[in-house]
Amino acid sequence: MKNRSTELVKGFRQSAPYVNAHTGKTIVVMLGGEAIDDANFTNIVNDIALLNSLGQRIVVVYGARPQINQLLKKHDYSTPYHQGIRVTDEPALNIVKQAAGLLQLDITARFSMGLNNTPMAGSQINVVSGNFIIAQPLGINEGVDYAHSGRIRRIDCDGIHRQLDQNAIVLLGPVASSVTGECFNLTSEEVATQLAIKLKADKLIGFCSEQGVIDLQNNVISELLPNEAETELQRLVSAEQDGCGTARFLRGAISACRAGVPRSHLISYKEDGALIQELFSLDGIGTQIVMASAEKVRTAGIDDIGGILDLIRPLEQQGILVRRSREQLEQEIELFTIIERDGLIISCAALYPFPDDKIAEMACVAVHPDFRDGDRGALLLNRLRQQAKEQGLKQLFVLTTQSLHWFREQGFVESKVEQLPMEKQALYNFQRRSKILTLEL
Repeated sequence: MKNRSTELVKGFRQSAPYVNAHTGKTIVVMLGGEAIDDANFTNIVNDIALLNSLGQRIVVVYGARPQINQLLKKHDYSTPYHQGIRVTDEPALNIVKQAAGLLQLDITARFSMGLNNTPMAGSQINVVSGNFIIAQPLGINEGVDYAHSGRIRRIDCDGIHRQLDQNAIVLLGPVASSVTGECFNLTSEEVATQLAIKLKADKLIGFCSEQGVIDLQNNVISELLPNEAETELQRLVSAEQDGCGTARFLRGAISACRAGVPRSHLISYKEDGALIQELFSLDGIGTQIVMASAEKVRTAGIDDIGGILDLIRPLEQQGILVRRSREQLEQEIELFTIIERDGLIISCAALYPFPDDKIAEMACVAVHPDFRDGDRGALLLNRLRQQAKEQGLKQLFVLTTQSLHWFREQGFVESKVEQLPMEKQALYNFQRRSKILTLEL
């Protein structure tokens, strides 16, 4: 009998922790009009429907900028911009309402699909739109009357939560009513950002043309703190890309994170499955903007030696860690990654690579006793795992006498001395009888 590929099973198993972690969480998804026009949009809808079926509470906010521009051109009508915001007069408002209304109907229809040859086969998804947002006019700025361009006055959070509790997807667009019964044109970025903040969402997700924030070497930046994201935003503005989807979303993500939204994700609407890869894999695929923390993960420096010694000495005295001298630490300090909190080193780990064998040792793993109720060990493991992958290595291994179960929980499997690099085999202490565990990268 032929061996069947185990990729599906492996991927399904690896995604299980993320399914559990995201169940019941509130997610605001921002879809610009460009994403809706893209050929991959049907796949995005299918993936959002999948999140809904897995028990995630989904609010979808759609924009209509390109669709509005197309209708304006068709009607041979133009609207000026002031400080990056469209000035929406009465004729333009009618066009905005037409574009937004058509998109609402089209998106709702996409979520209603139940064809047997689609991922939504057999699903019954309720999509709810309504007057959950009350708008007010932007008014006059620098002598420019924005007319029917507006901003959010208040959000009916209780009403939205009631719909989410019923497992409905809440769909909201760029047009909202005021207390006077008028309609106003809002930016989808403001709607999505304010919804994420007011609903106390766990995530804000934005779809843009790029697969996240791209650095000067054309690589995706995997994670940014708000201040770092601000720097990247200024770079985009300087390059006259402040009107692009990436810049617009970054502005919202920075505001959301600073207001308490734990994570904002930026992914590409062109990449099939980007949403699933970002949420259900260890490394993700796009850029995360995360809240600034009192704790900082960084590479150790020479000034950290005293703090590392204070952390590891008690564990060395108990025989849990192999003793390291100050001189050895000075020579190897750049191999250490630490977690620092208010000037105190509360966790550390070192990565010793063996490039010829495509493997690295994770060693000297220590967490301060007062901070062992968190997941700092896993945080360090993920950081070292990423470092090893960047060096082109294929495996990690550890030697442990008392943390066997923790490493097994992280995916390590027991191995033998013979599987270690020859250099490490020669140094193995048979009296200590450390367990050897390996992890595939």
